Order: sequence, then C-alpha cells, then structure tokens
Amino acid sequence: MLTTLALLMSLTAGAEIAATSGGEVDVELVLAVDVSGSMDLEEAQVQRAGYVDALRHPDFINAVRDGLNGRIAISYFEWAGTIRDNSHIPWQVISGPEEAEAFAALLEARPIATRRGTSISGAIAYGAKLFDSNPYSGMRRVIDVSGDGPNNFGAPVTPARDAATALGIIINGLAIMIRPSVAFDSLDDYYSNCVIGGPGAFVLPVQEAEDFAIAIRRKLILEVSGVTPPARVIPAQGQAQDCMIGEKLRPSYMDRIYPELDR
Repeated sequence: MLTTLALLMSLTAGAEIAATSGGEVDVELVLAVDVSGSMDLEEAQVQRAGYVDALRHPDFINAVRDGLNGRIAISYFEWAGTIRDNSHIPWQVISGPEEAEAFAALLEARPIATRRGTSISGAIAYGAKLFDSNPYSGMRRVIDVSGDGPNNFGAPVTPARDAATALGIIINGLAIMIRPSVAFDSLDDYYSNCVIGGPGAFVLPVQEAEDFAIAIRRKLILEVSGVTPPARVIPAQGQAQDCMIGEKLRPSYMDRIYPELDR
C-alpha cells in the first residue's frame, strides 16, 4: 500500500496536470465543514472520520465511476465565524480509488481545532467563490454544508444562499443534531428553510454519533450521482422560518460558551 507521503505526492502531481487540462466532470463539489466552538472534540473527531471514511468507501468510488464522465472535482474547507485559507484543500479530480485515498489522506492529516462563531453565510460565500478558481466544467456545482447550529456571525444566511443559487449553485446541508441546543432544537428545519437551495437540494439530519459516517457517505453518493433524494430526506420546504434565530440567540449563547470574552 502507498504511504501517506506517496499518496500526497501523487495527488499533487495529478492536481498540476488537471490544473492545466481541466476538462469535464460530473460534479464540482465543495465540502464546507463546520469547526465552530459549539462542536466539542468528540463531534469534531466523528465528523472528520465520517468524511475520511466516506471518501474511501467503495460505494462512493463506484458512484463516481458510474457518472457520465466517471470523475468529479472536489475541494474542502473548514469554517466557523471566519474562514482560514489554510483550511482549504484545493480542487482535485477523483476518478478512482487511488485519487480518493489520496484526498482522504490529505484530509485525515489535518489537525482538528475549533474556532469561535458560526457563519454559514460566510461559508456559502467562500464556497461559491471557489468555483471561479478551478479549470473544470461540471454538469452540476454543489456546496455541501455541514453544521451544528444556526448562523450567528457575519451576514445573514438567506442573502448568501440566494446569491449562490442565482449562479446555478446547489446547496445541500448536513444538520448535526447529536447534542441539540435546548434553545434551538430544530436545526434540520432551519437548514431546510434557510440554508439549502437549488434544484433537488436536500438536508440530512444526524442525531446519533454512530450514524454520522453512514449519513456523510449517503450524502456524498447522492451529490455525486445527482439522484433525487428519497422521501425521508428532508426537502426544501419553503415554509415560514425565522432565519435570524441564530443572531437573536447569539448573545446568550456566546456568554455561555465564551464567558471570558469581552464583547
């Protein structure tokens, strides 16, 4: 088996070739992963392991191969109240197990750390700009947002969503509800009504840590294949929802999580 170093060298070489040639892919997929302070270490570790395992799973690789072009372009970054550029893993092509393993190894090697704030709007805006920086031509462009709380930092979320979907970008959500807040326990509804958008957009709720890896794998397969989600996946509802609830809850939340900070 290739060492991690060899895998990363292979991935870098492949990226350099792809960057000059570009080409058609079935989907341009951005993984936008929440590392806000409300994520404890266990949740962050479970989330990281879930993405790594999903990228390595044969079902994911088979879904990639079954596409019209048999390859996808994928990128990754972590977000909280702000986004650090060093959390970004640049665009890579995945068309088989070696490339998937290399990308998973690169992600697995990243240190796990959480930061203050939850800016879903910032994550969507950052993710949307990433599509301008790759040479690929995808049949679909998708931002995959995972998170465990509502937007409470930066700009409101719905204008960011609407700006992205106006560009033809699909936004899907993974609502992490392993330890729901007493003040806010309907994150899946919030994501459904305030975060996701575009044709066929959906959100998957995760309520148990042991279900995380399966949910991520299922979500990636749906996004890669472009299959319409089954009924039990929560579709975009378009119902009335207070999309500013996170901003309204923020003062009490921040006092509880960061009591030492002078705001």
